[in-house]
Amino acid sequence: MYNWIGPLLAAALCDVELAGAEMNKVKLMTRATRRGAGEKKPHATKISDAELDKLIEEATVDAYDESEQIVGFQTMLEEHLAMPFETEVLGVKVTVEAVDLSDDDQIVAVCTRGKSRQRITILDLPLTKPPPKGAEWIDAYRRWVRGR
Repeated sequence: MYNWIGPLLAAALCDVELAGAEMNKVKLMTRATRRGAGEKKPHATKISDAELDKLIEEATVDAYDESEQIVGFQTMLEEHLAMPFETEVLGVKVTVEAVDLSDDDQIVAVCTRGKSRQRITILDLPLTKPPPKGAEWIDAYRRWVRGR
């Protein structure tokens, strides 16, 4: 009587399994992009790679794993990046008021405009010219994420 349910259920489960596989592919692609699969961007500051490597060492010296290294960079950004500062996101002027950690261990800039508030990953945050004081820490973090 319900012979059509079996094949229909099997097809639905197959779609769910495929969607899960596609989601895993997206997660892997996101992780690869975050780890530097993209093109190398120019530094926001005029600091050398050797100087950036020293900053990376300073931020990660006591860290045991990647999560602790990210917290080290967040701490350095909080200490050295002059905030608030203004920048432009998608053609709109915003104020970066703070840096924070997202639930998935990404450093984000807390941007505001009027009463609106948006968190943007520090990797995607465009910086003005000249960049704010302490922006070399953003460059160091970006270099570390790319894996040097």
